Amino acid sequence: MTKPLKFYVPEPEFRPGDQPDFSGLKLPEAGAVARPKVNVKAENIRDLAYTIIRVMTREGEAVGDWAGALSDDEALVGLKNMIKVRAYDKRMQMAQRQGKTSFYVQCLGEEAIACAFQQALEKGDMNFPTYRQQGLLLSSGYPVLDMMNQVYSNSEDPLRGRQLPIMYSSKEYGFFSISGNLATQFIQAVGWAMASAIKGDTKIAAGWIGDGSTAESDFHSAMVFASTYRAPVVLNIVNNQWAISTFQGIARGGAATFAARGHGFGIPALRVDGNDFLAVYAVSKWAIERARKGYGPTLIEHVTYRAGAHSTSDDPAVYRPRKESEEWPLGDPIERLKTYLIKKGAWSEERHTQAEAEIEAEIVALQKEAEKNGTLASGQKPSPREMFEDVFKETPPHLRKQRQEAGL
Repeated sequence: MTKPLKFYVPEPEFRPGDQPDFSGLKLPEAGAVARPKVNVKAENIRDLAYTIIRVMTREGEAVGDWAGALSDDEALVGLKNMIKVRAYDKRMQMAQRQGKTSFYVQCLGEEAIACAFQQALEKGDMNFPTYRQQGLLLSSGYPVLDMMNQVYSNSEDPLRGRQLPIMYSSKEYGFFSISGNLATQFIQAVGWAMASAIKGDTKIAAGWIGDGSTAESDFHSAMVFASTYRAPVVLNIVNNQWAISTFQGIARGGAATFAARGHGFGIPALRVDGNDFLAVYAVSKWAIERARKGYGPTLIEHVTYRAGAHSTSDDPAVYRPRKESEEWPLGDPIERLKTYLIKKGAWSEERHTQAEAEIEAEIVALQKEAEKNGTLASGQKPSPREMFEDVFKETPPHLRKQRQEAGL
C-alpha cells in the first residue's frame, strides 16, 4: 500500500532558545581558491559556485591569487567608508526610535559588500539596489545631508516626499531609484546593461537582490535575458541568511547554493566571503572587468549575516537565537579590515579610535543640520502640490483639474 505523501517545509537549524552552532558551514582556508582568467567560460569554473572565496586570514594577512587588488591607501578608504556607514545607520536607527522618521533599514554586518563593490566601479556605471545598499551611496561621495533629509521627509528631501524614507535615488551617483517590489532590480539592471551595449557605451550595470527574493520570477527572467544577450551586468545576491523572518532555506530548500543557479543559464557564478572587504573587492573587480570587456554577466553570491533586524518594523528575537549573530564565523567586516591594516603597519588602534570619533562627530553634526529642515514629527514638509509635479512632461487636463479642486 502506498504511504500518504508528506508536505515538506524547510526549517532553520536554530530557533529562539537554541545554542547556535555554525561548525557545519564549510569554509575553505583564505587564499585556497584560485583566481581564473577574466575570459574564462562558465563551465570551467563550476566549482566556484560551491566554495567561498576568501583573502584575509584570522591573523589579518592577505593571501592567495585574489590578494593584492587594493593598496593600503585604498583599503583605508574602504575602512573609513564602512565606519561612516555604520555611524550613519546608528544615528538614523536612533532617530526612528525617537519618532523623527517612520522607517529605517540598517545594513549592520554587511557594510563590506556595498562599500567594496562601489570602490570597484567607475563613474557612470549604474547600480540597481535594494534597501540595504546605502554603502553604495556613502562610498561614492553622495551628500550625507541629502540622505538624512530624505529619511526625515522634510522640506529639503531631494525626492520631495515621493519615496519611502530609505529608498534613495541619484542618477548622478549611479544609484537607480529603489523599488519596494523586490527582484525588480535584476530585470531593470539587465535591461539597462543591454541598452548600454546597444548604444555602444562603456558603462556597465549592477543588480542587487537578497537571498529571499531569488524565489521571485523576476530573478529568473533577468537570468534568461542576461545570458541570452550577454548583457554587461554583474548580478549580486546578498545571502545574509535571513529574509524578513524566514531563513534562506525557504528560498532554495537546501538545494545547492544561490550561486549555483547561474549554472542553468550558463552564467559564471562565484561565492565570496561577504565580510572580507579585500575578497569582495577582488571578486567585484573581476566581474566588472568581465562585463566591461564584453564577456557577459557574472552572478556573485555574497555570503554574510544580517546582524541587525530586517527593519525597524522587525524583531528578530522571535525567530532566531539572540546570540546567533555573535556566533557567525566570518566575523565583523570592519574589525577584520582594521586588523589587516594594523598588521601591515598602515593603521593603529589609536588612529582607528580617532577616526571613529571624527566620523561620528561629522554624522552627528549633519544630523543636527538635517533636523533644522524638519523631521517627521516637526518642521516643514514638501508642499502637497508637488505630488502633481515632475510626473508628466506636460500635466494632463484631469490632473490640472484635481489640483485646482484641491486648491493647490
